[in-house]
Amino acid sequence: MSTILLADDSPHAQRMGEHILREEGFEVSTVADGVAALVRIAETDPDLIIADAFLPGRNGFDLCRQVKRWRPHVRVILTAGSLETFDEEEAKEAGCDAVLRKPFEASQAVALIRPLLQEAILERGLMEQYVSPPEMPAPVSDALGMARPDPAKVKAAVEDALQKALPELVRDITEKVLVALGN
Repeated sequence: MSTILLADDSPHAQRMGEHILREEGFEVSTVADGVAALVRIAETDPDLIIADAFLPGRNGFDLCRQVKRWRPHVRVILTAGSLETFDEEEAKEAGCDAVLRKPFEASQAVALIRPLLQEAILERGLMEQYVSPPEMPAPVSDALGMARPDPAKVKAAVEDALQKALPELVRDITEKVLVALGN
């Protein structure tokens, strides 16, 4: 089961987010500030984080930067109120994978979350298979010195996974083309 960390200082947003995500079958962990989010990341190792851009303690932008250093496979969605000034460029530079403006429809959030979770799970599997992930630091420490995975090893892992999947993919596509051509 995929784990999602929901970081929002609004108790209402936490309750609503938890309700929506649990109904979709996700395991959800909630926190109310950026420092608590760092602690919870170390405890739960989520696949996806939904964080308010303006969290107290450590804001969502800082949280996103930190997560991308520790666990580059984790996907991060930043949220912000429709009336809040939100810097899209800063979000992009922080490594944010998507932005949701509040209030949002449950179906809109789920449609955004599902493909991001699939990407994170695939990337996690490749990293665990081919790259030794760095140890998470003590939960509240800053951990600015965390090593990133070796790009050459990641490239080799992706190439290896594609080579293994290619024969089956070619077979499937060939069958579909033949069916389409009436053979």
